[in-house]
Amino acid sequence: MRLFAQELQVLNVGLASFADEIVQAGGKATHIEWAPPAGGDRAAGWALARLVNDAEVEAANRKAFGSYLAAQPQLAGIGPARDVIPGMSEHRILHAGPPIEWERMCGPMQGAIVGALLFEGWAKDHESAKRLVERGDVTFAPCHHHGAVGPMAGIISPSMPVWIVRDGATGHRTFSNLNEGLGKVLRFGANSPDVIDRLRWIATTLYRVLDAAFAEAGGIELKPLIAQALNMGDEVHNRNAAVTSLLLRWLVPAMLRSRASRDDVTSAVTFIAGNDHFFLNISMAACKLMLDAARDIPASTMVTAMARNGVAFGIQMSGTGDRWFTTPAPVVDGLYFPGYSMADAAPDLGDSAITETAGLGGFAMAAAPAIVNFVGGTPEDAIANTAAMGHITLGRNGAFTLPAMNFSGTPAGIDARKVVDTGILPVINTGIAHREPGIGQIGAGITRAPLDCFAQAVTALAAALPDQ
Repeated sequence: MRLFAQELQVLNVGLASFADEIVQAGGKATHIEWAPPAGGDRAAGWALARLVNDAEVEAANRKAFGSYLAAQPQLAGIGPARDVIPGMSEHRILHAGPPIEWERMCGPMQGAIVGALLFEGWAKDHESAKRLVERGDVTFAPCHHHGAVGPMAGIISPSMPVWIVRDGATGHRTFSNLNEGLGKVLRFGANSPDVIDRLRWIATTLYRVLDAAFAEAGGIELKPLIAQALNMGDEVHNRNAAVTSLLLRWLVPAMLRSRASRDDVTSAVTFIAGNDHFFLNISMAACKLMLDAARDIPASTMVTAMARNGVAFGIQMSGTGDRWFTTPAPVVDGLYFPGYSMADAAPDLGDSAITETAGLGGFAMAAAPAIVNFVGGTPEDAIANTAAMGHITLGRNGAFTLPAMNFSGTPAGIDARKVVDTGILPVINTGIAHREPGIGQIGAGITRAPLDCFAQAVTALAAALPDQ
């Protein structure tokens, strides 16, 4: 009877309407947001239970996360893809995301491949390029299978120059192509003559200047550069204004001291200074290098890649090696340029979610309040997104600090178990491509990685571990 004399306070789990009825009757009720793990998938729930508090898994995750933290990416130079990327044979094209066949590729990816064939001189027009592909004279592979990453369509062909990022401790290398700028560019599927001309200028003039600069000055440590940019308002995915300026400050003296002609240096500096996204591809290669250090550790549930090809969204996990776990790629509900809407958009596309996988991009939104002007939301939302990611990660990266959060490190090391358990999905900042090739970017926004990929990965790892 004493219980009924006390003030009634209720914790409500389940339907919110139960709590509403209590409040309307004059009581106090706190509604707890909860959903069963794995969205109610029974098999995935049992697999998750097998992996939670497992000593082998916990030890593997400590090792994977420690290896990620220990990696020291250095921008070592630049070189033609055919000469530096392992397995980059002639008539091979690398693309973003999980493996996919030509017939299933989205419009922007097919358009970008056509552009690459024109750039290489393998075809003289669009029709002959498509015939070349349909005859099987061109082979395709994910960038990730060759230690590389590329934004949006992610196309890398043999003659394209690529950044070389190297781990100073292990010598491991990763690669990415050079950023073309905004507008109608190859990565969004554009392949008009001006796009091809720009690619040829990048492969000749810009390449010569950059190569000469690295010959003069050597490499540059990337972690301190990224850390400084986070403290200047970048998140080094969709906002790279500060870090591109920092890179240019390092490059210009080396360019001027090099043997490159003054005219070539002028055109190179003008191009980089006019392209706030120039550093994006470098940050992607740096993130891949850090995550590659955490790969192939048996029993680890740390995610080592998230990538999209415009059809499928896929993840890779340390304990399951190079295996992809995929589900249909979502269409982004973001901010669209005037005249465009979700009906015009291709599904999510690109390898650039490697930045979020490494604790940057959407995971570091708290460092970049101005990013909301591009992807939507408010500065408070940016901080909330970063805070939420702390619930699904193995730790924080003290090398990358966030001023708005008392200089705590960025949440990093996505734990597939925690994603499945909490239902909190990794947040990703992304550009949006038109579904038809050649039109280019039509917006940007915030999206979430699909739960099903993580449920598949957890289930596969649990099945592979020996019973206890």
